[in-house]
Amino acid sequence: DAALGFYRSSIHKDNSLFSTVKEYLAIEKGWLSPYLFASARRPIIPRTMTPDIVFCHGPFLEGDYRVGQTLLAESALMITLCASPPPTPTEEKEEEHHSLSIPKLSSMPSLHNLLRSRPPSPSEPELTHTALPPPPKPRRMVILCVGLKPHRTLWTTSARPGESVINYILLNGCPAIVVPVKVGAPLVAWDTLTLEEMWKVPLPAAEPEVVAQSKFGGIVNVLFEYLDMCVDWDRVVVSVDPANPSEMDGREALKSALGLLVAAVIRSGDSKQVKKEVDKERSGIAMWRIP
Repeated sequence: DAALGFYRSSIHKDNSLFSTVKEYLAIEKGWLSPYLFASARRPIIPRTMTPDIVFCHGPFLEGDYRVGQTLLAESALMITLCASPPPTPTEEKEEEHHSLSIPKLSSMPSLHNLLRSRPPSPSEPELTHTALPPPPKPRRMVILCVGLKPHRTLWTTSARPGESVINYILLNGCPAIVVPVKVGAPLVAWDTLTLEEMWKVPLPAAEPEVVAQSKFGGIVNVLFEYLDMCVDWDRVVVSVDPANPSEMDGREALKSALGLLVAAVIRSGDSKQVKKEVDKERSGIAMWRIP
């Protein structure tokens, strides 16, 4: 089973994670579940729960990092709030040379040692200190809008022995946000609002008070409140250009970036191509932890 966790924001009037009404036909909150199913990790989401964010801590697969890195590399727009990781050094293997040599007489056992009546007393073992484990490498997280489609019409065809095959769809008008995260950040997470539900959200006027009280502002606040617990704020870099330093705080920069992402997701509903190619019930905002 997948090690899932559930988060409900404090902005709700009813901040209880459990609901008294069971929606037996609702699948919205588990729209990213086929991703875990295809890799033999069964997600169990109780129908009585009403989370805003569902996150997964394992089991860990190396493919999770590769999927996140590939989605980031294929994104048309990127908002990076951290320094890029240093390139991994490649170790050059030395060529092995095999040679034939005759052992020296000094290395051969002498007759005196062979005729001893008893073996020599063992020497005391040398005291060695156990090396400390290396510190955990700093991680990042990519936040983006992604759509899922099965490999061949049915989701059961996406799960194969030792691999999973899923079609990932990215929207070129939606930016991908990269932030530094703390140790223990989830492996995968997603907002339970699907693309179909977000298309129904109206975009408010530009006034800050109107934005804060609108449903659009609520979606942004939910994402920011959850990411506030995951982001390593000491590693946030707002501007990478020393000639043009930014006066914006790291939290303000992340909230503005999330606003751009949510607004782009809502506006994608005006595109006929998006509605044609994307499964609106299996699409939304998801997050992947990457190196």
